[in-house]
Amino acid sequence: MGLTELMAVEIYGSSLMQWALAATITTVLVLLVGFAKPILIGRLEKTAPHTRVVIDDAFIYVLRATRLVLVAVVAVDIGSRALQLPPNAQKLLDGAAAIAFFVQVGLWASAMLAFWLDRSQKKAAATNAGMATSLSAIGFVGRILLWAIVVMLALDNLGINITTLIAGLGIGGVAVALAVQNILGDLFASLSIVVDKPFVIGDFIIVDSYAGTVEHVGMKTTRLRSADGEQIIFSNSDLLKGRIKNYKRMYERRIVFTLRLDYETTPEQLAAVPELVRELVESHDKVRFERSHFHRFGESSLELETVFWVTDPDYKLYMDIQQDINLKLMGEFKRRDIQFAMPSRTLKAAQVDKDEDELRVRRGRGDTASRERNR
Repeated sequence: MGLTELMAVEIYGSSLMQWALAATITTVLVLLVGFAKPILIGRLEKTAPHTRVVIDDAFIYVLRATRLVLVAVVAVDIGSRALQLPPNAQKLLDGAAAIAFFVQVGLWASAMLAFWLDRSQKKAAATNAGMATSLSAIGFVGRILLWAIVVMLALDNLGINITTLIAGLGIGGVAVALAVQNILGDLFASLSIVVDKPFVIGDFIIVDSYAGTVEHVGMKTTRLRSADGEQIIFSNSDLLKGRIKNYKRMYERRIVFTLRLDYETTPEQLAAVPELVRELVESHDKVRFERSHFHRFGESSLELETVFWVTDPDYKLYMDIQQDINLKLMGEFKRRDIQFAMPSRTLKAAQVDKDEDELRVRRGRGDTASRERNR
């Protein structure tokens, strides 16, 4: 059998020449993509850091998202155009190629979204932590919408009525939502955190009795790093149900402290203390004095209440100022012979002693009467 006759042999309705042409087209397309991908990535990685445009960086993300398996499926369909396949077989190949094409397009779009998110988060991390938190949630929602569109386009291309499918999914979605309502609650709580921004990454917050710096805001949980070093993890929905104190957004710190003086303190000494406290407070920078008054007569002390503001939210600065005020107050009180009150309680025992004497007399009378009866 000659070469011409061999090439004329038909397999499933196509000659051997047509099969060879189809295989050649498929192989060339796969090899072209397979060899071009690493070469292009390598060159772009060398040149991209030295250019101002971002298109080359984005193209690196796109190339890395290219899957050779999906390219091969599309290449087989393209090569099959050289054959005379049965309608059912050609329809099957076309369907597989359509699915592979839309999946690959979804991967490219997802890579572009990832590139934009990574680039935006790096910029926002240094200047706007709240934006960095928002971008994480936007990326999650964006990927869901992207792949939903890809799936719908692929199904529509396969001839499936997606209108009926969407209606069916709506009914099934209600059942799924009821089954995973806790997870959905955390998801929507996460979106609420992103939109409303009660806190962002880097803020120091207190939730009930727990305190820490926000490290991560996820779809289900938010993680804090406490001052002791351990990580505290909250469910997003539970977190928003509590009372949150955000110290990062404190602009000024209001300080209230009480002095308790001994009852032996004279009125003249007591009257001089508020002015003394004012002088000591106002001697510091970044401080605004509000008031200092003899507040009340306590159980075991004379109480003076002082209020001032530290115009810088730094906690260490406040503690340095408070410590300096306390030390100077101790020195001034010692110099002026003013005594701090010690917790104490005075009991008057006179009435108690009288009651005990009467009780002894009564017991004595009772004993005497008992002996008389016995006689």
